[in-house]
Amino acid sequence: MDFEQADALNQAIRLLTLRHRARAAALLAPLGLHPGQEALLLELDRVGPTIQAKLSDALGCEPPSITIMARKLEASGHIRRTPAPDDRRASIVELTESGRELTERIKHLWHALAEETVTGLSPETVTALPQLLNTLTGNVDSRQGGRAAGTRNAHGLHDE
Repeated sequence: MDFEQADALNQAIRLLTLRHRARAAALLAPLGLHPGQEALLLELDRVGPTIQAKLSDALGCEPPSITIMARKLEASGHIRRTPAPDDRRASIVELTESGRELTERIKHLWHALAEETVTGLSPETVTALPQLLNTLTGNVDSRQGGRAAGTRNAHGLHDE
């Protein structure tokens, strides 16, 4: 690949990332959420009550970031944190009824955002896109000594 092609690819990825995050922020703001908080709520919806350390791993965030998000979501009544029975230093995080209702609203927004994002692409391309993007993520992760290549699912979260 020559520099022009490399530059075009890197610029396209950068712009998509920035614009997708900005669009997500605009959709989440009326719900009182900031980008990242929806991922925590969706992960809890997928896995049920779990310890914060597992959320940190699943979301690819540092533990302090999860703690801050959890505090804000707890203060707004969307999650509940309780000490883990086998390790008092760990907190178990779970959705409240308010959090479950909010998660359903997030799912609708997330579906709409995905539809907006892939407008104009063929159904075959849309089907192939998550694996292609996961491969790109894995390639970058493996080069930075982070997560193993190919371990993220279609939501950008680690598969268990």
